[in-house]
This record gives sequence, structure tokens and C-alpha cells, in this order.
Amino acid sequence: MNYQETMDYINSIPFFSPTSIVNGTEPYNLVSITELMHRLGDPQNDLRFVHIAGTNGKGSTSAFLNTILREAGYRVGFYTSPYLVRYTERVQIGWKENGTLIEKEISEEDLSRLATRVREAAESMKADNIQYPSQFEITTAISFLYFLEKECDIVVLEVGLGGRLDATNVIPASELSVITTISLDHTMILGDTLPAIAAEKAGIIKENGDVLVYPADDDVLHVFRNAAAGHRANLTIASLPEDVKEKSLDGQTFDLTLPNSSDNWNDLHISLLGRYQINNASIALQASLLLRKKGWNIGDNDIRRGLSLTEWPGRFELLHRSPAVFVDGSHNEEGTIVLRMSLEQYFPGQKIIFVAGVLSDKDYAQMMDHVLPIAKTFFTVTPDSPRALSAEDLAAFLKEKGAEAVPCASIDEAVKAALERAADTDVICVFGSLYYVGVVREILK
Repeated sequence: MNYQETMDYINSIPFFSPTSIVNGTEPYNLVSITELMHRLGDPQNDLRFVHIAGTNGKGSTSAFLNTILREAGYRVGFYTSPYLVRYTERVQIGWKENGTLIEKEISEEDLSRLATRVREAAESMKADNIQYPSQFEITTAISFLYFLEKECDIVVLEVGLGGRLDATNVIPASELSVITTISLDHTMILGDTLPAIAAEKAGIIKENGDVLVYPADDDVLHVFRNAAAGHRANLTIASLPEDVKEKSLDGQTFDLTLPNSSDNWNDLHISLLGRYQINNASIALQASLLLRKKGWNIGDNDIRRGLSLTEWPGRFELLHRSPAVFVDGSHNEEGTIVLRMSLEQYFPGQKIIFVAGVLSDKDYAQMMDHVLPIAKTFFTVTPDSPRALSAEDLAAFLKEKGAEAVPCASIDEAVKAALERAADTDVICVFGSLYYVGVVREILK
């Protein structure tokens, strides 16, 4: 297949298999991905992984750790989702060359070549009356083949959904499992309580492995402790910094105190904005220390430089000044809570011009409740997804809440309308779904 044929093929496949959605009778499973990988020679068995799950923060944490490992001199595979602009963003490799960090997405040619191979295996499964792989499973298989071809030393592997039955959990072992924050999202699939969701995330804990988890309430930590004990795994509960030490629109610094440690982690710098990012950076730092205990050669300077050099597009990312324009992929209640905290941290008391677009299956009522008190106005859009809530329906909902809301025919129209409305001292924030913030980045750049 050429690249266009490849994308047509991938987009023709449901993102989840027919048995992937819990409908009261059929739970989703790992049957397809396990068989698919077996027919491809089980490349995942010859790779080493850091496996990262969580409701929010897993992408940023993965990005921090990816950069730290490259800074330490390793050839690193990086698998993440969703993409912002190009499908190839999801599969990347990176390394350090002559003191410079290099990062490359999978090429269109490599994607097409490996997709052709995966398609042949999937079609053979169909001929044998075995459940056809989902779109996510197809992409996961492509990534494993690619990382093995490129001789990656280690792969930073971000879970797609949940953990226990996510396609990435076909891996037999990991150097480290990391679980970031737990909150309510995808409740129809993962459960409607925090302990239930935690149990799904805990499914990535491996036998005799190591696991690092974000601090949480006792009922959630109880789930993690039981899962770790059941797998004879070593559990570490991460420490978090008390507060930001210095902040500006160019980055922030913080101190991190670790229990039972003589390490002096003062004046850590990150370029990413938002109070929550210092927590994600702290998780990545502690993940690096756990890997170091297992023999990975990661120096203190590698950690410091890796944190400082990390970029993660679309997450409270400043794209324009005067007026300040941020794009943020927050798409659930916890995400909008930390988005509001970040806006109030940098612009206390200021009303915000929002560009908002959401998916209809998200709890958008709760999301909007958190930003309504700081909103000046909303320009609403329809994200490019079959699950999108229309701009008109979102605007109608916001108007019922007493907000000023203008539905826009396109994302481009919404961005232009917000910029025309804003004075140089105003703040514009684009949020609600990663499915369209990438388009906004392209428009503004």
C-alpha cells in the first residue's frame, strides 16, 4: 500500500473492536492483539518498555521521560496517542547525536510498508474466523515492528485506554510501570468509581515488576497495593513538589524533596506551563531514579536537562503573545479543573476568551462548569470526530448557563473571531478536545 491507501485502510477500521465496548454482555479483550502479534513474530517480546497509564498526565509524563532517556544516550521509541496533526506523530524514535537531541516520526514509507505487513496478518486472522484487530491494535502492532527494526534500547509506551485490556498490555514485561492521576473518564468502559478505574489502570503491573503511582486517596491506593502484592511487584508512591518556586510564560522552576533520600533536587526547570506539569515532571524524575536502580545509566544532569528540554504540544501551550493564546487538550473534568488553575495562576482575576469544542460522550457539563466563572465569552466549534458535539449544541448549552456563546462554522472562523474580539492584554484559551487543537496550532503558526 502507498501512504494514502494505508490511511484509507487504517481509517476504515473501527478504533475499537466490536467487542471493545462494554454493552452489558461483551467485555473487550486482548484476543485480537495477542494473535496479531503472534503472527508477526511477537516483536514486543524483544523490546524493553516503560509502560505508562493514567487518566490525565500520562502523555506529559511520557514526554518528560522520553527526553530524559534520550539525554542519557539511549535510542528511545515513543508511542503516544492521539495525534495532533499527522498520524505519524504517534510513532517516534529519538536519540542524542553530537550533543543534540534528535526526534523523528515514522516516515510515511515505513508506515505504509509495515501497515501492509500487518494487514496481511490481520486478513489471515479474518480467514481463520478470528476477531479482526481494531485500528488501535493495528497501529500498536506497527509501532512494535518499527521499534524493533530501529533497534530501540527502550520504548516509552503510553496506554491508549484503561490498562488491563488495552492493546499495549500485550507486552509480557516492563522495566517499570507508571500510573499517573486517576479520575472519572470513559466510565462506560472503565467503571464509574475511582477504585474501579484504578483497577483497570493497575492491570499494567507486571509479575515481579516495579510500579510507580501518583499519590491518591486511600481507596485508590488500596487497589494499587493489592495489585502490586498479587504480582509480587515493588510499589512506590511518588512524592510531589509543594509548589512552584518561580514561574513565567517562559517556564517554571520547583524543588522536590524525596523521602529517605540524600538527593538534592532543587531549582528544577521545565519549559512546560501549568501548575500540574511540575507534578508530571516529578513523576518522570522518580521513574528515572527507579530505572537507574535497575541498571540504566541515567545521570542527575540527564534528568535535569531532560526535564528542561521537554516539549509537549497542545498542553497549555502558549502559541501567541499580545494577546496571549493558549491551546490545551483538556477533555474531561479533571483536565478543566487544572486548566482553570493554570489560567488563574498566570492571569489572576482576568476573564478569558474561550474557543471550545468537545466530544458528545464526554461530561461536558461538568467541564464547562469549571471554566464558566472565568469566561468572558465562548466561540464554539465542532471537532473533527464522529463523536463530536456540534458547535450549535454546545453554544446553546452555554447560553442556558448564562454565558455569551457564538457557534462558528469552522475552527478557522472561531480562531479568527476570537483574535478579532481580543485586545492585546486579553487571553484566549482553546480547549475541550485534542481532536482539534492540532488544527489550531497549524492555523496560528
